Formats: sequence, structure tokens, C-alpha cells
Amino acid sequence: MADLHTDFIGIKSPNPFWLASAPPTDKEVNVRRAFQAGWGGVVWKTLGSEGPPVVNVNGPRYGVIHGPDRRVLGLNNIELITDRPLEVNLREIKSVKRDYPDRALVISLMVPCDEESWRDILARIEDTGADGVELNFGCPHGMAERGMGSAVGQVPEYIEMVTRWVKKHSRMPCIVKLTPNITDVRKPAEAAMRGGADAVSLINTINSITSVDLDLFAPQPTIDGKGSHGGYCGPAVKPIALNMVAEIARNPATRGLPISGIGGVTTWRDAAEFMALGAGTVQVCTAAMTYGFKVVQEMITGLRDYLDDHGMALSDLVGRATPNVTDWQHLNLNYTTKAVIDQDACIHCGRCYAACEDTSHQAIAMLPGRVFQVKEEECVACNLCLDICPVENCITMRELAVGEIDQRTGRPVQPYANWTSHPNNPMAQAAE
Repeated sequence: MADLHTDFIGIKSPNPFWLASAPPTDKEVNVRRAFQAGWGGVVWKTLGSEGPPVVNVNGPRYGVIHGPDRRVLGLNNIELITDRPLEVNLREIKSVKRDYPDRALVISLMVPCDEESWRDILARIEDTGADGVELNFGCPHGMAERGMGSAVGQVPEYIEMVTRWVKKHSRMPCIVKLTPNITDVRKPAEAAMRGGADAVSLINTINSITSVDLDLFAPQPTIDGKGSHGGYCGPAVKPIALNMVAEIARNPATRGLPISGIGGVTTWRDAAEFMALGAGTVQVCTAAMTYGFKVVQEMITGLRDYLDDHGMALSDLVGRATPNVTDWQHLNLNYTTKAVIDQDACIHCGRCYAACEDTSHQAIAMLPGRVFQVKEEECVACNLCLDICPVENCITMRELAVGEIDQRTGRPVQPYANWTSHPNNPMAQAAE
């Protein structure tokens, strides 16, 4: 049976599944229940400075995008950092860590951008016995307007400066949580690394308005007739998160920087994909808010079974796919495939035909009896028919071997060649 124990920047946990800093990790009772359910770690909901607690709205805090079956695809929130007194949080953190010494307990922090504020909060966190801190440079709403959260995370110089303060005033491992609301995520990651960060976590939520109430004419969630942008998370953001994790993992300037992956992790497979792209742990929020804490049990079982089936250790999975992520210009432009429809599996719904005929390359014919057949002389193997087919494996892609005639071009398939040397590339011609 695969061993899922994880040592992430010196923080040990029985598995790589951590709850992200969010409402599910706001108080002791929640965190204890999470650990009892099997979570390997928790990032405590973001703490602020001593003083009057942050005030959250007393109305709706969440907006949602549903799929046709009411499944949650994306969740928007306008909740701020913890609105509970700092002293209460610190006391509860100490109590939980005392009773769960084998679980990862990391504390998310967001305080004003001055060295004294960071020095003071770090000393108090160290007294709790917590395993590390996560610097919340990602929250896009409410706190950003006060010069914190993504207001820091969007300025690499600020990230480097604050990270240096944290490493100067604390011996705890430091994770920098990055905002996705930026053009190039590699720049803040590089800044965190220069500042001495032990790891980065990403992505935080994406700035968004999920919907508009067409009776009130206000964004949802609506507070007294008004709405605000919030932070978007859940399954819908996973592709964005995977790309940003991969960009950091394969960037020469940050290669080897430990990553905690966040963004739409709902199943063990989602987690495995993040880890294959370089994440050492994954953090989960929306799935727990949707299905409850016990969702982690399926994640643990699924990941363990996958590793056993493939004869892999957990460490073998981390970064396994990173070398296969490349820039478009290095893709093999001579690689050729063709769609194949399994007539025995086909249910004759016609989706592939409609999609290809109306929006693609008119490469599927509808024969008498609603039999659908690929026209190889037109097929560019765009994959659209496969992606929209409701029957798994009914449509597959057949690879053409080098030398085989491509019916669309009438020419044999050629060996590997990419855009950098392609005759249509004017830059390649100029280089010659």
C-alpha cells in the first residue's frame, strides 16, 4: 500500500491533502473535525493584527455558478479574513496543535505592510507551536483596498520585502500564497524566492462577479441592493491553477521551489494532476464546503490506489509531468491523428456531427440511419467531437505513423518538426 506521508519544507503530515485557509478552517471545532475526518493538514483561516476584529457582511457572502445538474462549478465569496479576536484564534491553534502533533498546522497571515506589524504577529504565532506560516498575498477583495492581500501580491518588490521581514523575525517555514490576478505569475514567485520563501502556494481566488440579479440589477451576492467583486474558486478555476503551477515548476529561476497547489481540487485525480505538475501538497476548500470534510477519504483512497496500480511512490508522482509542458513553438507540427467513431458504442445523438458541421471542419458525414462517419480527407483532429461526445471512448484519435499518407494533405507524415524551423516561420528563415 502506497505511503502518503509527506514532508513539505520540513512540515510533516500523514497525507498531502490540506484544507486551505478559508471558512472551513476558521475555528477549533472545525479543524478538529477535519483532522478526525482524515485531513493531513490545515491552513488556519487568515489572521490579522491585534485590535478590533475585521467586520464581515451580515448578509449573503457567496455567489455560485451551477452546472445543469446543480453541481457547483464555481464559488465566489466576499468574505474577509477572520472576524474572531486574535487571542481566541491563538489559544485555539495552540490547543489543536497540542492534540494533533502529527498533522500539519500552518497559519495564514495578513497584516499591514510594515515590518513592526509582521514582527509582532510572528512572535505570537511561534508561541502556539504551529508548524509554519502562509503569507496571504492573494485575497482580491476587501483587504486589497486596505493595502493588503493582492495589493501586495501584485507588486513583486513588496512580496520580496515582506518575505524578508518574515524570514528575519521567524524561524518557522514560510509559504507565500500568490495571487492569480496578475499577468505573469513567475514574477511574484521569483520575488518570493529572492526574499527567502521556503515555498509558494497557488492559486488564491480570482477576481470576479459570478452573476447579476436581473430583478435587482445588482451583482450577486447582493447586500442591500448592492454587490461587489469577490474571489472565485472551485472546479472552474482548476485549468488556470494548473497552468500557473506548471509555469513556476518549469521556470529556470524558480525550478525546485516547493509548491502547494490550490484551485479546484475536488477528487484524487485533480490532486494527482497538481502533483504531477510539481506540487508537493494540495490545498482544498470548495470541495469541503460542498461535500463536507469526509470528501478527503475518497481522495486518500483514490490516490493510494492509483500509486499502487502504477507501482509508484508519492515522490515519483511529484513533477512527473513537468518536463512534458512546453511552449507552443516546440510542439511537433508534423504529429497527425484522425478521429475514429466506434459504431457499436455510438448512440446516434448527432452531437459530433452538429459540432463539426457548424463550428469546425465539416469532417463528419451523416449517412442514412443516422450513422456518423469521419471524413479523413477533411479531419484535422481538433478533438472537438471527442470532447463533446456523451459516450466515453466512443470517439478516439488514431495516430498516423511517419510515412503514412494523410488523406487531408495527400502527403506522407513527416518526422518531428516545430515552429522554430518551419518554412512558414519568417524568423526561422531570417536565422538562416
